[in-house]
Amino acid sequence: MIRILLVALFVILFLVCSIPLLIAEWIIGKYNRDLKSRSSLAIVKWAFRMCLFFAGTDVSVRGDENVPKDTPVLYIGNHRSYFDILITYIQVPRPTGYIAKKEMLKWPLLVSWMRNLHCLFLDRNDVKQGLKIILEAIDKVNSGISICIFPEGTRNRENHTFMDFHEGSFKIASKTGCPIIPMTIYNSGDIFEDHLPRIKKTHVILEYGKPIYVKDLPKPDQKKPGAYTKNIIMETYAKLKEEAGG
Repeated sequence: MIRILLVALFVILFLVCSIPLLIAEWIIGKYNRDLKSRSSLAIVKWAFRMCLFFAGTDVSVRGDENVPKDTPVLYIGNHRSYFDILITYIQVPRPTGYIAKKEMLKWPLLVSWMRNLHCLFLDRNDVKQGLKIILEAIDKVNSGISICIFPEGTRNRENHTFMDFHEGSFKIASKTGCPIIPMTIYNSGDIFEDHLPRIKKTHVILEYGKPIYVKDLPKPDQKKPGAYTKNIIMETYAKLKEEAGG
């Protein structure tokens, strides 16, 4: 139980003590929005690294060379754990917004940092609002901000399985021409979700696949890039599982 207490204590202390930083970031944003984005990115990446340190999570990253550093991308990954956000965010090389559930809006200080990081908030029960969020994400990419989505729509509670990837998310790539970067996250459920409420020291593997350009896919796959990307992630996951002897 000590790990969950350390993580919870750090999160509370960070959010409270970061109030002056939020004020400073607000002032910076009045004069230089790009600087605000990059400084907020650096601060939150540090906080996430500390959370993973207290959780005892060791992350091995593979395929980092597949992530373009000079252009916005659409990150797509499987989703087993709350820690998936931390694991993937500390790796991003440029400002990146995550599409999060609207319930996150209830957390005032946390949501302030999320807004600084260009996150968007999705009501999963409102199709019209979902379309609006996709259009906002397209605008973000066109302005140079990467977007990350877990297109299963929620955390998958069954280990070693995958839910359908919602195809609507992939409009962000097809409409902007940005590359899709597949992210395969292996063993993140073992940090917390597989044995609630205990946080366990865990080794997680994050593997980035080669960039996917929708326009370069065969015609049938252009209509369903979500299924195409899911297959790549599933194949990589099976490879990682075999390596781990699972």
